[in-house]
This record gives sequence, structure tokens and C-alpha cells, in this order.
Amino acid sequence: MKKFLFFVLLILVGSANAQVTFSGIVRSKADKEPLPGAIVYFPDLRNGAVSQKDGSFEINNLPAIKTLVQIKLIGYKSVIQVIDLNQQTSLTAELEESVVEQNEIVVTGVSKATEVKKSPLPMTFIDSKYLEHTTGTNAIDVLVNVPGLNAVSTGPGVSKPVVRGLSGSRILTLFDGVRQEGQQWGDEHGVEVDQYLIDRIEVVKGPASLIYGSDALGGVINLLPANPMPAGVIKGSLQANYQTNNKLRSVSAALHGNEEGLIWGIRASDKNAIDYKNRYDGRVFNTGLQEQDLCLQVGANRKWGYSHLTFSSFDNSIEIPDGSRDSASRKFTKQISEADTLRPVVSEDELNSYAINVIHQRVQHVRLASTSNFILGQSKMALRLGYQSSTRREYAHPQSPEVPGLYLKMKTGTYDLKYYLPEKEGWEKAAGINGMYQVNNTDAATNFVIPNYSLFDIAPFLFAKKNKGKWDLAFGARYDMRTFKNSSLFVISDPTTGFDKMVNDSTGATKRFSEYSHNFSGFSGSFGLTYNFTSQFLIKANVARGFRAPNCSELTAKGVHPGTGFEQIGDANFKPEYSLQADVGAFFDSEHISASAEIFMNTIDNYIFNQKLTSLLGGDSIYQESGNNYPVYKFVQTKALLFGGEASLDLHPHPLDWLHIENSISLVYAENLGGNGAIITAQNKYLPSIPPLHTNTELRAEFRKKRGVFSSLFMKIGFQYYAAQNRAFTMDNTETTTPAYTLLDAGIGSDIVNKKGMTMFTLGFFGTNLMDAAYQSNMSRLKYFDNYPINGTGRSGIYSMGRNVSFKLTIPISIKEG
Repeated sequence: MKKFLFFVLLILVGSANAQVTFSGIVRSKADKEPLPGAIVYFPDLRNGAVSQKDGSFEINNLPAIKTLVQIKLIGYKSVIQVIDLNQQTSLTAELEESVVEQNEIVVTGVSKATEVKKSPLPMTFIDSKYLEHTTGTNAIDVLVNVPGLNAVSTGPGVSKPVVRGLSGSRILTLFDGVRQEGQQWGDEHGVEVDQYLIDRIEVVKGPASLIYGSDALGGVINLLPANPMPAGVIKGSLQANYQTNNKLRSVSAALHGNEEGLIWGIRASDKNAIDYKNRYDGRVFNTGLQEQDLCLQVGANRKWGYSHLTFSSFDNSIEIPDGSRDSASRKFTKQISEADTLRPVVSEDELNSYAINVIHQRVQHVRLASTSNFILGQSKMALRLGYQSSTRREYAHPQSPEVPGLYLKMKTGTYDLKYYLPEKEGWEKAAGINGMYQVNNTDAATNFVIPNYSLFDIAPFLFAKKNKGKWDLAFGARYDMRTFKNSSLFVISDPTTGFDKMVNDSTGATKRFSEYSHNFSGFSGSFGLTYNFTSQFLIKANVARGFRAPNCSELTAKGVHPGTGFEQIGDANFKPEYSLQADVGAFFDSEHISASAEIFMNTIDNYIFNQKLTSLLGGDSIYQESGNNYPVYKFVQTKALLFGGEASLDLHPHPLDWLHIENSISLVYAENLGGNGAIITAQNKYLPSIPPLHTNTELRAEFRKKRGVFSSLFMKIGFQYYAAQNRAFTMDNTETTTPAYTLLDAGIGSDIVNKKGMTMFTLGFFGTNLMDAAYQSNMSRLKYFDNYPINGTGRSGIYSMGRNVSFKLTIPISIKEG
């Protein structure tokens, strides 16, 4: 061991002497004029610079290794190439004007930074411009119009990502490469990330278990913050947003700097909203929210690599609707007592109040993450460590507002260690090990849905990639091992409060959960190819096997909490899910046309889904608790088949290069193939919660040149069509069909500049559902929230948000330009 440590120290000392300054010029290919404002960035080193007025740039403290660099500027084709800093320390980059959105660099699902077009994985890149020109109420809302993506929602405050029909614990959400852990097992639990922190999003549309393990069987959503500032720069921004429908008010302030390679940053955000409204329901009671966020970052970029430390705090209070209405007027009512024998109609003052109602959930999430990259000669080692504390309370006792019903305290430690071998004969190889340790405690609750549990994940993996001319080949293998344990749990009625409480002594107590322990393990891997016929046309093909261990709710759940409105039952005998997905894609990019077509087929063994139960006498199975009746749902397993694809066509007609005509279509079919004795009928032949066919057409005009005080002016109008979803799991009234609907949106915005051309502020106006269509999304859980589903209106459940206009303001702050 001592010899090994001494050897590593020698490598570190040796590499520390190899320090490089990389400099050069960025200029126009057409007229050789300098191009200021171009970003020169090394993704794997998290180091870069911005070209000056004369086009020059300089980056210090770089290690002498072979790595990828990207030079990009709005309105020009990006230059992406591999630089060997041992041999080349300068570059003259000539950029060619372009109106087509260009190939991007991705860091998700690959061993190191890679061009999207060279990665065989089915991927989607969502850039900062798209996020700026899209409105939403949470971090996931912006994904719903991206081909192949959607979201399961519970009102404006909670959205969970859907990738090619898969959601929940099958989609792993990352923030800056570190897995986000905070009660993901429930659809009513949102993603605990400040949406203002997100600069861009990378999505893997398929099994990514190879790199990330269990929970990435269906894909990965990597929410990425802005890159560090160049050396000598201190900048920030003040951002504000107001939305008319639910009167959402949000503000965020940030400041980031880089002093000779010492990185630092801070962001604070605040957001609140009242109940949203639509044409049929008016204001939907108990859909308001409040959120306060803080993020701090420190780090160092040095010749030995980099190390960055991030702390974030997310404090979110979200009201919980239950759909209760007065039978005659159809106005919303509220619970005022434990017995719940009388519900008054909600007043207009309450519907329009920013105050959070007694029935709500509060989520407090604290995250500390370290990301480091150490250069070891021509090799490198990457280490990501994370600690997360998630406290989630559901307040469901109207006469005891300070007493939570559900009370979950989760603590998670994650680790991810990768070693990158020196590149040899075009082969890039990496080996690693990652996993997590997690404990979840529910001792302080009065409603018990899951028991106390712990789990430990560990998995070694190998990954290799090779470029040979027009071919790019990537493959890898991984073996996951998970140990899951939960303790037995006994409860008694507290004589003081009348609520259940956990006790350690089983004498006279009711046993809610039995002790359980199980080990899950499985192999996953992938093999993919990319072939570039020309610089404009390529095809991709990939086959991947995914693995997912059942989550705590699927294994152990037994109880009710207000976030769902039903009793949930798990099954301790569940087996792991195994998927096998094959996908093929073709991509074309020219000066005036961009087009793509992707198809996939995914079979999943032991697929877990939620099914409503019926009683022996017919009708819904009913569970009674505290005077209330709840339908009963149970997780079941089957064999599943999902297939479909996405296609897009973006036109930039000459000579109208300022005009963008963008079109896309997404389709997923999901079939229940049966298993475990199930008999397949017309009522259960499809899987539940699958998005329908979705098309999106957008016309966008962009005028990059300055016109008076306006710069980078844009205008857009878009149409989203969602087809009827008649392929529903209608057995036992688990799911209902959903009619088709069309939504209209529009937007306009611009930088407002002074006489010197410097941006004073950026202003944007965006409208969604401008025709105020009354619709229900097939992916909205509120569709099933109604205590009188059969009524004289012919409608049931809660409808989605009506017309909404959003105003965005961004004021840049520049303290030091460098």
C-alpha cells in the first residue's frame, strides 16, 4: 500500500511540472476579422476563456494532456477538435457563419466529453437559449415539448420526467453529474433543484445503467449548471419572472467569479404562487406553492486538474389538492376536521391567497457535492462524492396543523470513482466503481406508508470507445449489487393526540410492517456504433441492457398519504426489472435543413406498474381510515414492450435565414405482454401512464443584428397537438382514455442595449395555451382527483392550466471583465 501511494505521489509531482498556457485567435472564416465574445472551453478540464475585442484568448494552468476543446459563438458553426497540449499550445480558430443549430458537446453517459454526433447513445441536448425562451413553474416543466420527453405532473408544483414512456424510478435525475436523491419513489415527489441553477440539460433516451446503475434503466436527465467563469472575470445576474395564471412571482440573484483559477459562486432564489386556474374549474384549490433556494460554490482549477465543491439548500412548500367539491355547485371544498363530516366551500379570498394552506407538503433538501478530476501523467482519475439530506413532511391534520402525517427523513451518501487509462491506438478506456448508501427514517410520522429502511449499492464497470475514421464504436459492461433492508414497525394510538405513533415495544401495538431483507444484483451493458457518411449525414445504432432493483415503495408500501389520495400496497416478492433496448437513428445537418429520425424497441421483464383493485362484490376495493374512504392500488409485475420513435425537421429557407420552421413528432406504444398468471384482455393489453402521439410546430424569427436599442430580437409562435390516448389500461378503472387537444403558444424577446452595444437588460414575454383550451393531460395525476366523478357536467377530475402569460427580466451584472 505504501509503495502504491508513493507511486501515485510521483505521478502527481511529475504531472505538476507539466503546465501549459493555451492561447490563440478567433476570427471569421469569411473576412478574417476578429470575433470577440467567442467561448473557448475545455469541458473535461472545466476551464476556458472568452475572446477579447481583438479575437485573442489565453487560458492558463492547463495540464499537458490530450483533450477536447470547443469554440462557439452564436451565429457561427462551433469548432470542436482534440488538442494535444503536449505538442500544441496555440490555435487560430476560424468560424463559419451558420443559421443552423450546431452539434454540441455532452458529458452524460460517456467516459469523457464527446460530440453528440459521435456518441452512439440516443441523446437530446437542451441548451440555455431554449431554457431562456421557455416558461415553466419547475425544473422539469421545460421538457414536455422536447421530442421523446414528457412529464408526470401533480399541478404546477410537481413534475417528474418521462423518457420514451418510462418514468419514476426508471429515470435517474442528476445535477451536475451527481444523482439526485429525495424520495423519488412517488410520482407526487418533485425534483429538488432550483430551476434558475440550470444552464442546459442532457438527456439519455434509453438504458444508461452502464454508467449510472439501477434507476437509470429508462434514461438519464442531467441538469447542468453554467460553466465556471474565465479567469479574472466576476459576473452575475438578477432574474425575475411573473406569470399571470397563478400569479407566480420569482426572483433569483447570482454572482460568480474566477480569481486566478479559484472558482466561486452564489445564487439565491425565491418563488411563490397562488392556485392556478382553467376555464372549467376556475381556480383549483390547494395548488399554490412557495420555494426558497440557496447555492454556494467554491473550487480550484489547477495544472493538476480541478476540484469543485457545491452546497445547495432547497426549501419547498406545495399545497396538496384532493379534488373535493360540492355536489351541487361543483365548487371546491376543504377539509376542516379529522372526522371530515362537513366540508365548506372554499372562499374566493382563499383561492387568491399566497398563504400556504394547512394541507400541504414541505420538502427541505440539502446537498453537498464534490467533483474532482486529477491528472496523472497521461491518465486521469475522476471522483464525485455527494451527501444529501431530504426531509419531507405532509401536513394532513387540519385541527393539528403543526403535526405532520407523513414524515420522511432520508440521508444519502453517493460515490463515483473513475480511472481513465492513457489513450492508445485510438482507444479510450475507463474503469470505475460507483454506488450509494441510503437510510430513510419515518419514526416521527403519524401516517406510515413505508417503513424505516437502508440500502447499499456498489457496482464496478468498464467502458471503452474507439474512433476509426468515419466510425465511432462504444461498449461497456457493469455488474450491480444492492442490499435492501427494512425493520419491522409497530404503532399505537397516542392518547394525547389520537394519532398513530411508532413504538419500539410491540406489546399492545399494531404491527404495520414486517422485517425484510433482500439482495438484488444484475448485469447491464451496451454496444453502439456511429457512422459518419459525410460531415452532414450520420447514422447511430445502439443495443443496451438495463437493470433496476425495485424501490422501497414497490417492495413495502402499505398505507395512505394525501399526496396520492389512495391506499398503496407493495409486494416483497418482486424481482428486478431487466430491459433490452435497440435503437437506430439517422441525422442530417446542412446550412438550411436539419432533420432526424429515431426508432426504438424496448422489452422489459418484471415491469412494475400500479393497478387499481376491485372488491369481491364488484366495484372499487375501499380502504377506510380516519372516517375517509380510499381506493386501493397494488403494484404488480408483467412483461412489457415499448416501441416508437421521434422525428424532426427544421427548415431555414434561403434567403430568409432569420426564419426557423421547426417540426417534431413523438410516438410511444406500450403493450402489456402478461406474466405471473395474468390473462391479457382488451382492458389490460396496454400499459398505464403512457404519453400519446405528440407533434410540435414552431415558427421563429431571429434577428441577431442590432436594431436601435434591440439586439438578438426574436419572435415565435408554436402549436402543440396531443392526440387522443385510447390505448389505456382500463381494467378495474385504473385509467381512462384521454381526448385530443391542441395548444397555442407564442413569445417575443430581446436584449436591450446601450449606444456601445452592451446589454442593459433582457426582456421576454411568453404565452402558453393562449386559446385557453380546457384540457386534461394524459400525464396529469389531477385527472383522477374528483369525489363526484359522475355528475351532470359530463366531466370528471381537475383540468390543466388555462391561458398563462409569463414576463421574464434578466439584468446582467458585470464587476470585472478580466
